[in-house]
Amino acid sequence: MAPPSRFVLTLIADREAAPLDPRLVAQVREALRAPAPIVLSEGEAVDLPLDALPAREQVAAAIGAAAVDAIAQPAAGRRKRLLVADMDSTIVTSETLDELAAHAGLKEEIAAITRRSMNGEIDFREALRERVAMLRGLAMEALEATWARTDYVAGARELIATMRAHGATTALVSGGFTFFTERVAAQLGFHHHRSNVLLHQGGRLTGEIAEPILDRDAKLAALREFAAGLGVGLEATAAVGDGANDLAMLRAAGLGVAFRAKPVVAAEARAELRHAGLRGVLFAQGYRADEIIGGPGGGPGGGPGAGPAG
Repeated sequence: MAPPSRFVLTLIADREAAPLDPRLVAQVREALRAPAPIVLSEGEAVDLPLDALPAREQVAAAIGAAAVDAIAQPAAGRRKRLLVADMDSTIVTSETLDELAAHAGLKEEIAAITRRSMNGEIDFREALRERVAMLRGLAMEALEATWARTDYVAGARELIATMRAHGATTALVSGGFTFFTERVAAQLGFHHHRSNVLLHQGGRLTGEIAEPILDRDAKLAALREFAAGLGVGLEATAAVGDGANDLAMLRAAGLGVAFRAKPVVAAEARAELRHAGLRGVLFAQGYRADEIIGGPGGGPGGGPGAGPAG
């Protein structure tokens, strides 16, 4: 019997938009001289066992213009004991602060600051303080209205439910606000959630945030803290996020996945999902389709509780 391969390349596609083509798999396999693929999900994900870690340029050349993600990593220890996830544009489809700003007629102005902050062009703390100050006097009802219009990213429920079912701890750690993270955590089943606290008085926002502000350093600290609490090393952790304030934790995690990420993050992350949904984080860990389960149902209304996503 041949010894197990030391590395694995996982090819992942969005099966609804552009299923994984067996001809593309054969093309990549030939380029890397890999043995027969292991199908994780028909038309969606396969593993290619490898004896050496392939160069990213070689993999990219083999894939060409196909809408397929590729994650290469050591084969041992793929299934992680801890997941730390960003919220905005990662677990939910929107930037909740930008959507909240729409109720003050400031969405475009605030969204422009958000984009610069998420791409690492300006300091996260100062950008957050500036944006929240612009919302001074906004009624708390605007938060409820924003929540009602918030949707989950495809695969978010499955990612959290499946990792929980297989014994992993899940944490939602966001530079956003507790008003939203506590609701997302409750609906999807995260064990923990951390974020910033919007201050309000008399039913309106004061334009201030409670200290300390949760930033990129706090996200990395949370990853380390939760891992230490479980008694595991960082190699046994996974993290997923899209912005510059996620980059430190993505670098530190055993599996750090840049999800639909800003350019500065995509350029530096070791793993990236540009096309597939969050089920891709499960396939990167070697989960098969028959091991993936759905998450808890949501409540009534037009927001995340309206039904399953992905």
